[in-house]
Amino acid sequence: MTDPLLFNPRTYDPAHFDPETRRLLRATVDWFEDRGKRRLIEDYRSRAWLGEFLDFAAKERLFATFLTPAAVAEHEDQRWDTARIAALNEIFGFYGLDYWYAWQVTILGLGPVWQSDNAAARTRAAELLSRGEVFAFGLSERAHGADIYSTDMLLEPDGDGGFLASGSKYYIGNGNAAGLVSVFGRRTDVEGPDGYVFFAADSRHPAYHLVKNVVDSSKYVSEFRLAGYPVGPDDVLHTGRAAFDAALNTVNVGKFNLCTASIGICEHAMYEAVTHAHNRVLYGRPVTAFPHVRRELADAYVRLVGMKLFSDRAVDYFRSAGPDDRRYLLFNPMTKMKVTTEGEKVIDLMWDVIAAKGFEKDTYFAQAAVEIRSLPKLEGTVHVNLALILKFLRNHLLAPAGYDPVPARLDAADDAFLFRQGPARGLGSIRFHDWRPAFDAYADVPNVARFREQADALCDFVRTAAPGEEQSRDLDLLLSVGQLFALVVHAQLILEQARATELDTDVLDELFSVLVRDFSAHAVELHGKESATREQQDWAIGAVRRPVTDADRSARVWERVAALSGTYEMAP
Repeated sequence: MTDPLLFNPRTYDPAHFDPETRRLLRATVDWFEDRGKRRLIEDYRSRAWLGEFLDFAAKERLFATFLTPAAVAEHEDQRWDTARIAALNEIFGFYGLDYWYAWQVTILGLGPVWQSDNAAARTRAAELLSRGEVFAFGLSERAHGADIYSTDMLLEPDGDGGFLASGSKYYIGNGNAAGLVSVFGRRTDVEGPDGYVFFAADSRHPAYHLVKNVVDSSKYVSEFRLAGYPVGPDDVLHTGRAAFDAALNTVNVGKFNLCTASIGICEHAMYEAVTHAHNRVLYGRPVTAFPHVRRELADAYVRLVGMKLFSDRAVDYFRSAGPDDRRYLLFNPMTKMKVTTEGEKVIDLMWDVIAAKGFEKDTYFAQAAVEIRSLPKLEGTVHVNLALILKFLRNHLLAPAGYDPVPARLDAADDAFLFRQGPARGLGSIRFHDWRPAFDAYADVPNVARFREQADALCDFVRTAAPGEEQSRDLDLLLSVGQLFALVVHAQLILEQARATELDTDVLDELFSVLVRDFSAHAVELHGKESATREQQDWAIGAVRRPVTDADRSARVWERVAALSGTYEMAP
């Protein structure tokens, strides 16, 4: 039996998309399936460059179709559509993060271009995409990381209206092959933020020097150096504060992709893990007869379902965003931080079950166990994104505003607002719809009701025991609060999507039993913080709840997990 909640290449038919999207997604799945598991693993282990995959993508015009906004499109099927981009992320994650990474950094490299008013650069980018070229995002530096206030990429005026750029960049994906690299730097003749510049460079130019791949992987995460690279007017994408905004807004677009890549990794690993465990006998019993094994695999399954529900619903807020609705700026770091760390938990739970099997060289799982670690650490650490999420805590929990319901967004529309987000500031003024109705709709589900008690308790904490001025400098304590808040937001969008998709109530109840445990664990962590006040400690202990147990419900969910055994295995 095929589980409708998980991606299965054997039965995948994205019929909810338009015909060309459907064809391209299915063609991508078929390319990987035809390549086979042995070749996929060997390419990963030998760190082979992705030339054959990029040839396939160029032949099918895959990147050009999915990543060309309608404003510069040559064909009616070209648009920037977050729903189908998310679907492709999941497929790439399912087969290997190296493929996803080449696509992801192409998205980042295009961000400053599609936000630019430079028509020549936009036309050039569209032409490069149509030829199957990849792109790169030259922001990070070895000494400063992504601290764009401190960039050492210097642009010196050349006396003819252009510049000569010199400096180096580090951690730059596709830097070995990009037809266009969006590079962030600063002018030597202008002080402060007015001197920032985003410009387009070509990795094949003689003044562009590729230093090395800084990781041991097919992902070409480069260090490159520019030495007197000529930057003309047609190469300048943004100047001054607009360049700063373009950097942050590009990351807003790109970081969303990490959640669905994490989902794809977990799905493939789950098929392997359940099949192995369900067919292995220890001490005369199938491994899956042991209660702790069933719990771990069931927890992994419902966590993965939660990842998918949250991410699918977040797509709708991305696609419906506008100048007067910027709620996506909360849900975006949530997908990057919360969904990807959930992915780590899913892999760890399964790995505890399959143990040594997870190291074997002929498994996808061995690759997944490594690659799942990278996603929480890309496009800002978990801590950076948690700190960002905290900016929205009070408005989200305590000051809801009126919004029309956001519908499911699977329509073939261009998400143009993502490239005109405007200044990257004003986060504290963003308002949200009331989170409570999503919970009210499932008030009769025992563990949803139990978690609602904890969410209401968090509101009381914010009103009566929130960190004061001195504690606000204690990031360690604040991050614990952020984890509690993130759980409420995570649960809210899960419930919204569960209602839209008529999710099986057993699965939802089992998922929320996990979330109740998670909230309790973070509350205990907050209790133990050195700077927690007595009032905060008392609140934390009072917020601990025991989930509502139901042996029959758990058995029914386990049957769904066990049914995954043998439903998918990649051809050799």
